[in-house]
Amino acid sequence: MLNWLILIIFPMLLAMWAQFRVMSVFGQYSKVPSRGRISGRDAAEYVMRKAGIYDVEIISSNNFLGDHYDPTQKRLVLSEANYNGTSLAALGIAAHEAGHAIQHARSYAMLKLRMQLVPITMVASNMLPFIIIGGMLFHATGLIILGVIAYMILTLFQLITLPVEFDASNRAKVELVGLGIIQSDELVGVKKTLDAAAWTYVAAFVASLGNLIYLITLLQNDRE
Repeated sequence: MLNWLILIIFPMLLAMWAQFRVMSVFGQYSKVPSRGRISGRDAAEYVMRKAGIYDVEIISSNNFLGDHYDPTQKRLVLSEANYNGTSLAALGIAAHEAGHAIQHARSYAMLKLRMQLVPITMVASNMLPFIIIGGMLFHATGLIILGVIAYMILTLFQLITLPVEFDASNRAKVELVGLGIIQSDELVGVKKTLDAAAWTYVAAFVASLGNLIYLITLLQNDRE
C-alpha cells in the first residue's frame, strides 16, 4: 500500500498540480501585453532569423496550448492565442519553440537522441494499456516484464526530454531580451510561464519512474 501511495499516487498528484500551475500561470500572463506589441509568430521568426534559420514554416493551430516544433517537417506550430498574441506568455512560448528549431539546426545532441527514441517510445506507449490490464490485474509475469521494459524506455525518453526543454527555455529568455522583443523587467512573466511548463515535464518523468519502480517491485514479489 505504501509503495502504491509513493510511486503511483504522489506522481499523479504532482502531474495534476503541474497542469493546474500551467493553466493558472498562462491564464495570468496571457493577459499581460508586452510593451513592444510583437506577436508570438513574429517573435519566433526573429529568434530563428538571428540564428540563421530561414527554412522553418510557422503556422497557427486551433489546439489550445498545442504549441510545438516538428523537426521532421521543419514546422513550428503555435496555438492561435500565441500565434497572434502579444502577451508575455505568448512570446515566451513562441520563443521556446523557436529554441527547439535552433537546437535542431545546430544538431543539439539531446534533441537528436530524443528524436531517435521517438519510434520505440511510441511502440512502448501503445503497448502499455494491454500490459497494465494483463500484468497488474492478473499478475502475468511475462507482461510485467514487458511493462518494465516499456517503462524503462518511457523513463529514459522523459529524462532526455528534461534538458531539451530546459535548454529551449533558456534560449528563449536570452533571445527575447537580447533582441529587444521584451524589456528586462518583463522577463519575470516569461520566466514564470516557461518554468510552469517545465514542471509538466518533471511530473511526466516522475510518473514514469514511479511506474517503473512499482512494476519492478511487483516482479520481485512474484519471484519470491
